[in-house]
Amino acid sequence: MYDKLLQPLDLGFTTLKNRVLMGSMHTMLEEIPGGHELAAEFYAERARGQVGLIVTGGIAPNVEGGVADGSGKLTNSEEAETHKVITEAVHREGGKICLQILHTGRYAYSPKAVAPSPIKAPINMVTPREMTDEDIERTIGDYINCAKLSKEAGYDGVEIMGSEGYLINQFIVTRTNKRTDKWGGDYENRIQFPLRIVKGIREAVGTDFIIIYRLSLLDLVEDGSTWEEVVHLAKEIEKAGATIINSGIGWHEARVPTIGSIVPRGGFAWITKKLMGEVSIPLVATNRINTPEIAEQVLQDGCSDMISMARPFLADSQFVVKAMENRGDEINTCIACNQACLDHTFTMQRCSCIVNPRACYETELNYLPTENKKKIAVIGGGPAGLAAASISAERGHQVHLYEASDKLGGQFNMAKIIPGKEDYAETIRYYSKMLSKHQVEVFLNTKVNASTLNKVGYDEVIVATGVTPRKLNFQGLDHPSVLNYRDVLWDKKMVGKRVAIVGAGGIGFDMAEYLAHDPDHVMNDTTYMKEWGVDMDYSNRGATAVPYNSPSPRHIYLLKRSIGKHGKDLGKTTGWIHRASLKKKNVEMLSECEYLSVTDHGFHIKCHGEEKLLEVDHVIICAGQESNDSISNGLTLDESHVHVIGGAKNAKGLDAKRAIKEAAYLAAEL
Repeated sequence: MYDKLLQPLDLGFTTLKNRVLMGSMHTMLEEIPGGHELAAEFYAERARGQVGLIVTGGIAPNVEGGVADGSGKLTNSEEAETHKVITEAVHREGGKICLQILHTGRYAYSPKAVAPSPIKAPINMVTPREMTDEDIERTIGDYINCAKLSKEAGYDGVEIMGSEGYLINQFIVTRTNKRTDKWGGDYENRIQFPLRIVKGIREAVGTDFIIIYRLSLLDLVEDGSTWEEVVHLAKEIEKAGATIINSGIGWHEARVPTIGSIVPRGGFAWITKKLMGEVSIPLVATNRINTPEIAEQVLQDGCSDMISMARPFLADSQFVVKAMENRGDEINTCIACNQACLDHTFTMQRCSCIVNPRACYETELNYLPTENKKKIAVIGGGPAGLAAASISAERGHQVHLYEASDKLGGQFNMAKIIPGKEDYAETIRYYSKMLSKHQVEVFLNTKVNASTLNKVGYDEVIVATGVTPRKLNFQGLDHPSVLNYRDVLWDKKMVGKRVAIVGAGGIGFDMAEYLAHDPDHVMNDTTYMKEWGVDMDYSNRGATAVPYNSPSPRHIYLLKRSIGKHGKDLGKTTGWIHRASLKKKNVEMLSECEYLSVTDHGFHIKCHGEEKLLEVDHVIICAGQESNDSISNGLTLDESHVHVIGGAKNAKGLDAKRAIKEAAYLAAEL
């Protein structure tokens, strides 16, 4: 079924068992006590899952290069020794693993930050120190030393991070390199830094060592590389001794989303295809490739020789083996939400996955076969209930799942219809398959009560009945023009052309996205690149273009009571995307609002102390949620056998990450 994807790749001195590369992810495991042992099991589990080649998270070649003070580095033999537990664990499982060498340059959250020129990054508060000629020569030596130590530690190769706006990228483009010495000026001078690194590493490690070079194919920033420069560098990198070229897409400071759920699946494979044939070493396509079908299509279309997937291996460590066994419907698909992976990393927390809480916790959370089979009732078929039921049944318990509506998925059924969140349907698909596989009895359209549950005689009852929309208190709430988010997203009630949304949290933003998009508008690779300002002809440096803003079919106001910017509590790595998207749709964002009344004339509010009338057709309440638990108090079971989880337990700050995590830990213990 996946002929290209699972085909071995011969690199001359080593053969990879398939064409899937597990891309680099900053898991923060290397930075915590005992982290190398945790990382060993994390990577070993993916090797057992038959991934062809694993790349670690970024490891600095010197103290200046770390993401922050205390970040992982590899600078001496003592540090190399601590990595052997990782390489040995992967090799025991028959896998291969490369260490990514990452120098952050001006992106370092540290006073030690250095760069080719002392130019502060727009996403950092630190102004870097300009590197001297001595600094540059020493840093090249540090890269080479790091690669030698990687080989000493047992790694099969290294990946040199030359993209995403990190140090090497900063040398290559005039945006960040204003030097007038031999390391600046002409393009040939600016690329000497990466070429010296690759050549030096190849000379130091010999021919039987993998060198992946992460090349920025799209900078997506002004004064970035031209396409001709990208091709020239790729050819020079091949001559310098690289084994594989991996695609780098966009600098971290670029204002184009490159990995968020809003990006079409496989949406950047076209740029790797553009480089195919220019070099003879394998090329790797990356970004938003999250199913075997998408990966196979990318290969079949001749876009690349290999596929890199990172977050999909957080979501499911057995991704490849399931594809090999034609069990693609059992893959727990990455939904690109970033909530437990990148958002954790950029706030210095241990990484995990919203749909797979075991990710990076493999030594702590395991679903072992039960020695005491129980009869368990799970009430509610949302994310928490689905996780609790499927994991409990996987462990060997007899599980009944009751859902009051006619479909499983709970609030994910609303999330999946939001433009850019279509992949949430994959989680419903996955859990539905797991319920069937592990023989959970599912009762839809069944609203049970405590009396019914008491009569059946369950050993454990899990209450995962979720939430209901929070009610507000102002005049006119009973007016026909007032709706709540469930009325619109679940019951599909019609909404007029002028709308006021009350609440600027995650639900309010989702509602605005839903209403601001024309339902007939098709978002494919081409329209996405056009709307976000990517020049697919590459006629401009960095492949930047003026974004095209497709009009909204509605005039939308997004209101909130508090001061400050809208969506301040949205994800660290995705909040800016949502704000930018709504700005493109001309959504009016009003803060410091007091809600007075709704009448036939519209919505009467005070904004910054001034009364206003918003002449709208509908007012939609998206102002939070309330717990929906009317069952647990009436059960005759001892309270130690009644478990309330997710939104039913606590609606404040509810997200699927917390709900699924609570369900997983509970089900693992029952």
